[in-house]
Amino acid sequence: MKVLSIQSVVAHGHVGNSAAVFPLQRLGVEVVPIPTVNFSNHTGYGAWRGPLLPPSDVAEILLGVEERGVFPQVDAVLSGYQGGTGIADVIIDAVRRVKAANPAALYACDPVMGNAKSGCFVAPEIPVLLRDRVVPVADIITPNQFELGFLTGTEPASVEETLASADLARAMGPSTVVVTSVERPDREEGTIEMLVVDTVGSWLVSTPLLPFKANGSGDVTAALFTAHYVQTKDAALALERTASSVFDLIDLTYRSGERELRLVQAQEFYATPRMQFKAEQVR
Repeated sequence: MKVLSIQSVVAHGHVGNSAAVFPLQRLGVEVVPIPTVNFSNHTGYGAWRGPLLPPSDVAEILLGVEERGVFPQVDAVLSGYQGGTGIADVIIDAVRRVKAANPAALYACDPVMGNAKSGCFVAPEIPVLLRDRVVPVADIITPNQFELGFLTGTEPASVEETLASADLARAMGPSTVVVTSVERPDREEGTIEMLVVDTVGSWLVSTPLLPFKANGSGDVTAALFTAHYVQTKDAALALERTASSVFDLIDLTYRSGERELRLVQAQEFYATPRMQFKAEQVR
């Protein structure tokens, strides 16, 4: 499998491609990482250094990769946090060209814009751009519950409401919707859930909720689910594998007392998920 991953890069810590590439490689996936920023660290620190790459530079890198004959080999394009408004056009064009070279290729978009606790943390234009232009060309999207609500103009809380919102998102274009960080009011105390909806059905998986905010865990989730789904075409299995690996990564990080993901230390959890969580079919 080969994944073209268009995301940010940081020198310290693990977000964007600095979170997604290594877990994919441990799964045996060949990754073609395309940087959109090259920062010293993620912006959650409040201060960082390094350049935001102009969209023209990102496009030049992609063109060089295309000229090497790589696009026909790409099984999936993956994108995450979009720092500026111009990068969307570059990603959409890259997806178009990859699919022209390989019609079986999928585009997985993590529509990063914010969360329920902090609200939107991207430029005001980004959520609208994601909703109106990027999400409609995606095959897979991996929003959290807050992002799903913005994309669909809803406020999902219960499983039924989240399923209805996912159906609205699928009507926009994507065939598969993974909703991360589902926090329905009637869930078991001390848990958090993920939901996947595709053309076959809908499944929910529950894991313990750890009192820890892990920057980059969403990037790992999107990457692992994309790889497992492309490989198996089984949404429930892909969800179970992803939930297992990501929980163990976050748990290991939490127990370490470190702020940044213990991405390397958790590598066996990607290569061999423990499969300790079962997905329940909810529709």
